[in-house]
Amino acid sequence: MPHDTSAHTGRYPDADGYYGDFGGNHWPAPLGPALEELATTYEQLRSSPDFRHELDTVRRGLQGRPTPVHHLENLSDQVGGAQIYVKREDLNHTGAHKINHCVGFALLARKMGKRTLIAETGAGQHGVALASAAARFGLDCEVHIGAIDFDKVNANVSLMRLLGARVVPVASGQSTLKEASDSALQAYTEQHAHALYAIGSAIGPHPFPMIVRDFQSVVGQEARAQFLAITGGALPDHVVACVAGGSNALGLYSGFLDDPEVTLHAAEPLGKGARLGQHAATLTFGTPGTLHGARSVVLQEHGAPAAVTSIASGLAYPGVGPEMAMLAQAGRLSLDTVSDDEAVATFLRVARTEGIIPALESSHALASAIRLAATRPPAERVLVNLSGRGDKDVGFVLARHDTLGQRDRVPPV
Repeated sequence: MPHDTSAHTGRYPDADGYYGDFGGNHWPAPLGPALEELATTYEQLRSSPDFRHELDTVRRGLQGRPTPVHHLENLSDQVGGAQIYVKREDLNHTGAHKINHCVGFALLARKMGKRTLIAETGAGQHGVALASAAARFGLDCEVHIGAIDFDKVNANVSLMRLLGARVVPVASGQSTLKEASDSALQAYTEQHAHALYAIGSAIGPHPFPMIVRDFQSVVGQEARAQFLAITGGALPDHVVACVAGGSNALGLYSGFLDDPEVTLHAAEPLGKGARLGQHAATLTFGTPGTLHGARSVVLQEHGAPAAVTSIASGLAYPGVGPEMAMLAQAGRLSLDTVSDDEAVATFLRVARTEGIIPALESSHALASAIRLAATRPPAERVLVNLSGRGDKDVGFVLARHDTLGQRDRVPPV
């Protein structure tokens, strides 16, 4: 289902695309007609039974939905506090939550008569998901990726190419996600007559944040029903997600935004430290500003987007989506930060304890959840969005942070 009908999503955004003080449309005027066309088409289709049926069919067949909620019993026993559960978005085809909105954008593009999907990617999960969706719907695909990430997640670059995408390395600035987004936006500006920008998170000008949130709301809708079934009618006490743009977080939060008794936690990347340039913790350290066509919260230096750092390529972004900014401003989110070292330690711990290899992005959420669970009584329950799997990160982590030691070596008989 592409449309979440909760009270919160019924209120936001307003008619001008704002979430309180944040949002709007701050892109160049020539793109106005293209954005109006997209908003109008989406508004017509979002409640169409035929559109929803086709989307649900692709989600079951191509993606493998629904994904389960799973109790991390071993880790919970180790921590000794609240019980930790995960929503297994890593089990989606292509390995992450990103495909939820990629198949939606591909279906939208086909309905609009567009031939090409354009997007940015950081960790490569969005790029692979979009390439897969484009192949399914017979569309061309163009993915922009920072040159640093091009080398770091080369396996995902190969998958994009295998699936038929044109991959565009971007070598300007820091050569990471922000620059990839700049490049993709420019490409869309030049090609919007025949292309649709399948933005990678709940960012950008209206209607992009709304569309991504709606397509990702399947995560929260499933998780809510599954959790109630598992617990005999009880909601989680805490819901945790990693945050950069906000697509996976809003996806999970959407199932619980109207439940004030459920605390929503946002785990941000602290990177190498709290100084500007060492991290990408936008909600914690950012200030109001405009980035990629929307008014939001931005990490800034001298009025321009600041340099950012995170071991998780998908979190290395100096902004956050406007709806996430509104939720933080309203006090609906409990903010936490997780360092690179803590994320890596959690990546290794969850692999060895639960047999699950989480993406480095998801490892931030898991690290925050472990810290939280340790302070809460065993009767409480923490639900985490395990937004992606870490196959893409294994080589990088082990080459630089192999702390597994020799304890598992068995002497020859």
